[in-house]
Amino acid sequence: MDLIAGLITGVLFGAFLQQGEVLRFERHIGALRLRDMTIVKFMFSTILVGTIGVHILLDAGIAEFSPRDFNLAAQLIGGVLFGVSWAFLGYCPGTSIGAVAEGRRHVWWPIFGMLVGGLIFALLYGFIDEVIMPVGAFGSVSIPEAVGLNHWIIIAGFAAAVLLLFRYFERKGL
Repeated sequence: MDLIAGLITGVLFGAFLQQGEVLRFERHIGALRLRDMTIVKFMFSTILVGTIGVHILLDAGIAEFSPRDFNLAAQLIGGVLFGVSWAFLGYCPGTSIGAVAEGRRHVWWPIFGMLVGGLIFALLYGFIDEVIMPVGAFGSVSIPEAVGLNHWIIIAGFAAAVLLLFRYFERKGL
């Protein structure tokens, strides 16, 4: 049943990506050039809705939350690799798979890169786990825990910041 639920939510998310035009190469280039914030708006909307949904489930006792360990070095290295790859190819891994579903063939390179990157990660995992992961290791911590505030206060602040950012984008025609 979990696999069916995952398939259904994955298909729905893919449909939302397609309808939001987030799978279009032009949108990615526009985001990278800071001229089209469609992808940024989609990402922040998704994060906000997901955050609210997860915390409703947590508060209702339906779900459990155990954040992964935060490791500064791993986050920085992963973020740089992701960003450089996105800038070089014009697609991120998730949207490249969605673009294949739309029939675009030029996105096989990002998918190939994602698979090669996964293989390299698997081969280097021992080194990464022993050398990189301990650098800047903060353990399992969430933002509300780190600042000592109720999660709904953090979510409200994030929602307000997102709405202000969206308003700015709209005023600038982004």
